[in-house]
Amino acid sequence: MEKGTKYWHAMSDPALLELLGRFIQQTRLQQNKTQQQVATAAGINRSTVVQIENGGGGTMLSFIQILRALEQLQMFENFEPKQQVPSPLELAKMEQKKRQRASAKKVAQVKKPESDW
Repeated sequence: MEKGTKYWHAMSDPALLELLGRFIQQTRLQQNKTQQQVATAAGINRSTVVQIENGGGGTMLSFIQILRALEQLQMFENFEPKQQVPSPLELAKMEQKKRQRASAKKVAQVKKPESDW
């Protein structure tokens, strides 16, 4: 099956956790690091690394710390919000809303005392 949007939606939560765990484990092994080395660099217990690698879950903070220790934070580029380019119609509407003139300053009128005459 092609790994498109439907593929990810069809996976169960435990299956996704297992996939993340395999990614962590494969990356760690490619870098020739032990679980203890990663745990020490991440500032977490080795048992947390084992739990995440086995697909048992963990906290988001632990996952981020492990990714940082493995120098894999670039994967968060996919989570950055994309700046939307306004459509030509929206640009035209924004152009119409721009101020064309400055408003006159309002001068406070001082009441003159009424004369007795």
